[in-house]
Amino acid sequence: MSDGQALFAVLRQSADADTVAAMERLIGTAPDADLCRVNVFDFARRHNVGEDETIAAFLHAARIGLFEMSWNVLCPGCGGVLDSNASLKSVRCEEYVCALCAAGYEPTLDEMVEVTFTVNPRIRRIAAHDPDSMPMWDYARQIFWGSGIDLPTDNFDELIDEITLDAVELPPGGRAILSLQLPSDFVIVFEPVTHAARFIDVKGEPTRERQNLSLVFNNLRSPTGTMELRPGPLRLQLENQTSRRTLPGIWIANDRMHDLLGRRKRFLTAKRLLSNQTFRDIYRTDTLDIDQRLKITSLTFLFTDLKGSTELYERVGDLVAFDLVREHFRVLHEIVAAESGAVIKTIGDAVMATFPTPDRALAAALRMRQAMRALNDTHGREDLLLKIGIHEGPCLAVTFNERQDYFGQTVNIASRVQGLAVSQSILATASVIDHPQSTDLLERNGQKPMVQRQALRGVASEVAVYEIP
Repeated sequence: MSDGQALFAVLRQSADADTVAAMERLIGTAPDADLCRVNVFDFARRHNVGEDETIAAFLHAARIGLFEMSWNVLCPGCGGVLDSNASLKSVRCEEYVCALCAAGYEPTLDEMVEVTFTVNPRIRRIAAHDPDSMPMWDYARQIFWGSGIDLPTDNFDELIDEITLDAVELPPGGRAILSLQLPSDFVIVFEPVTHAARFIDVKGEPTRERQNLSLVFNNLRSPTGTMELRPGPLRLQLENQTSRRTLPGIWIANDRMHDLLGRRKRFLTAKRLLSNQTFRDIYRTDTLDIDQRLKITSLTFLFTDLKGSTELYERVGDLVAFDLVREHFRVLHEIVAAESGAVIKTIGDAVMATFPTPDRALAAALRMRQAMRALNDTHGREDLLLKIGIHEGPCLAVTFNERQDYFGQTVNIASRVQGLAVSQSILATASVIDHPQSTDLLERNGQKPMVQRQALRGVASEVAVYEIP
């Protein structure tokens, strides 16, 4: 039995069978490009398997060594990969600069950090394992651009020809001289390996006199900035002073280029993964460094607590109460995972969970309430009365008490909202109720939230809180 077969035998014990079978076919027969930075949502769609099952399968596959997981910092403008990391711990909270877009961005886990999976070279060797030997445009497709760029497969070469005046491969220490005819367009000399760019604003009267431009690519200071030239001949001298091959190209920044870079598709974000129960179960504390604080622009928090748990222990005794509470935790964990969420921690009889979107949290809350009613019916008494509060907003991903956690006012408000709840009630803020998918969910269930203004401790102004009947 080969290493790959042995690992797939292990994987089948912990992941969905159909997803594992599709993954095994992928490694066995797919072209190299399909095994580099796999977009899990693309994979799920192409193989007709569930998204959550696909995420879980790739996480288990990465854990046992079938795939390598990568956390890539993306430019939100062009979709290029500004930095690639084997761990989230290596992602900096400081600004990342994209030379192609001439802009800097502070990374956010729900917009700028993607998670992809590349086949382990021990399982199958592909071109991307040696990126410096890849053809120029294969490098651009598989290494420079992230998995959220929807690059065409049929006419990619034709589109590249339309926007490219010239391109050259420079070995370490190499030089090249290119003779170009500049059009009356905005032109970018871009080098994707060092992320260097020089902008040329070509305007004015055409000239027959040869213009000259020299660019040096090095590891100390990348060429940047904008210069003006006239339409006409250009002698472009390029020099590579790095220890790696460089791939400078001269691009026309026209509508075709913007259309090419503007086509986007869903990708697995770091936020989605941090709110995935399988990820938290597998990786536990191995996520963030103690001093890391990474921003999330939107995350939904759900807090639960059991009403009268002290009286419950008094009424039915410790042993029976313990079994009831443990059963309640098991059910809540199952519901959270089924709605693409993750339990962050339990505090006494309370649960703190996160979800990628408000509608998922709201759907989980409705299922939790129904599940507690079913458990009570089974036992013939109202022992488990669940209070639920939900809020959505920005936060920081941090490490606290040696575990990955969240910090910020959004977390505080969600906890305070839960504190307002009475037995078997679901309370949510406007940011949850006003979410389009939440509105659809409530309308389908025929539920009309009732609003009230509430003062929350630590919050200056009153907050609109909705009760879900």
